[in-house]
Amino acid sequence: MDKLMIEGGHPLEGTVQISGAKNSAVALIPAAILADSKVTIDNLPEISDVHLLGELLEEIGGKVELTENEMVVHPESMIAMPLPNGRVKKLRASYYLMGAMLGKFKKAVIGLPGGCNLGPRPIDQHIKGFEALGAKVTNEQGAIYLRADELRGARIYLDVVSVGATINIMLAAVKAKGQTIIENAAKEPEIIDVATLLTSMGAKIKGAGTNVIRIDGVESLKGCRHSIIPDRIEAGTYMILAAAMGQKVIIDNIIPYHVESLIAKLREMGVNIEVSDDKLLIHNTHEKKGVDIKTLVYPGFPTDLQQPFTSLLTQAEGTSIVTDTIYNARFKHIDELRRMGANVKVEGRSAIINGKTQLQGAKVRASDLRAGAALVVAGLLAEGVTEISGLEHIDRGYANLEEKLIGLGAKIWREKLTEQELDQVNS
Repeated sequence: MDKLMIEGGHPLEGTVQISGAKNSAVALIPAAILADSKVTIDNLPEISDVHLLGELLEEIGGKVELTENEMVVHPESMIAMPLPNGRVKKLRASYYLMGAMLGKFKKAVIGLPGGCNLGPRPIDQHIKGFEALGAKVTNEQGAIYLRADELRGARIYLDVVSVGATINIMLAAVKAKGQTIIENAAKEPEIIDVATLLTSMGAKIKGAGTNVIRIDGVESLKGCRHSIIPDRIEAGTYMILAAAMGQKVIIDNIIPYHVESLIAKLREMGVNIEVSDDKLLIHNTHEKKGVDIKTLVYPGFPTDLQQPFTSLLTQAEGTSIVTDTIYNARFKHIDELRRMGANVKVEGRSAIINGKTQLQGAKVRASDLRAGAALVVAGLLAEGVTEISGLEHIDRGYANLEEKLIGLGAKIWREKLTEQELDQVNS
């Protein structure tokens, strides 16, 4: 196992290319199960979740060809192989296999998913949708069993806005008989991306990106080629890094509309941002003002950017308050930031940050993917060297992180954990 070493204090300058969206990729790959012929997905991010999902498709009989940024899926020989254990438990997004396999085979057995531990993220809305379509759903020995004689369209109202449930119900409904209407649907760009793939395969979907999605079931879906949208969370993370340590940084291959809420908050802090069609130029300012943020469902401020943004706020004058309305366990990075000298405390669902403070390099651990991003931001800001363990979380969501940061002028490298450090991780 590796640790990430960052020597702080080096300004960033240059251009960084944003990869394809992680949160699209992890839904698009399972969606390929629904086709009857070859599906090609390109602009894939080079992250561990993509490799895991490719291996899972092979477990159920598919043939998968994965190159640097492209996956070709041959679904013709796939079967409804149960996946109760193993790789399926390593990533949260494995739950999309439920909707895709239910839609294709009318049955599935999927182990309860893993991924980042962000407190309770129940899949009750997914199950509610599957049951409305006619599936019988049971939890047996830590796995979800789904069975249906046939799937029929239904009107489904989501009690909470859920990206995962919206996509999963779409996957299950595209081949159901009749019309399915999803009300109070999530509006994230990744949902539009999945709907675009499914439509290219022959599905009939209207309203993706609004709070009401209508799906008219079809009998079969064909293969297609699809290019993933840029990752708005990766783009936002590099925007925060540029605001923290950049002199002139260009964020390339992005859709600025997808990060409007972050642009607004950075400008409120005093960061200079120039926006063009598919890129941003960030001119850093040394004096930044504290701001308050509240995470909300899209198009509000993303919960996935709350943690790295908190690190940036340690460098802003005055008091800032960060409130996360999405996940109640998303402040595990705060203890690590305090270890580096940040003046931060947590009260309920809010973190209160008093700035400006000079951070100091320290040994810290990433407890989840975006906490890892927060520690990378903090490491670049800190005096001395920061050691970040828990890299398996960061590798799930950020493609070629070191190469991209080195290209901007950061001093960052990997080292093997010592035996003593490995014992601490395993204890």
